[in-house]
Amino acid sequence: MKLRDLRRSVASCALALAGAAALPSLVATVQAQQPGPYAKGDAQKGRAMVDKDCNACHTRQFGDKDRIYTRAERRVKTPAQLRAQVAFCNSQLGTGYFPEEEDDVAAWLDQRYYHFAP
Repeated sequence: MKLRDLRRSVASCALALAGAAALPSLVATVQAQQPGPYAKGDAQKGRAMVDKDCNACHTRQFGDKDRIYTRAERRVKTPAQLRAQVAFCNSQLGTGYFPEEEDDVAAWLDQRYYHFAP
């Protein structure tokens, strides 16, 4: 490899690394500008559905219906994960919620427990 080609390779790598270092802040900026996956959800409707269909199962599992959301090792760490977990529970319980109703549940859980940034 010629010295000139080597310098170009090193320069290209340096630019790539500089871009990679800036990537997390760029991703955070883009995410902050986008609405959450359940932004149109109605939290009050979701609260009623959680009270009706979710709390009994969570109490059986954890002894406290709130613990599933507040425990240190909880799985849900992003709005998308919350939305996916609500969809999973919907299918497991056979509640038959429509996607809009899943959004309502996710909106309530976010408002009550998670407080993800919009």
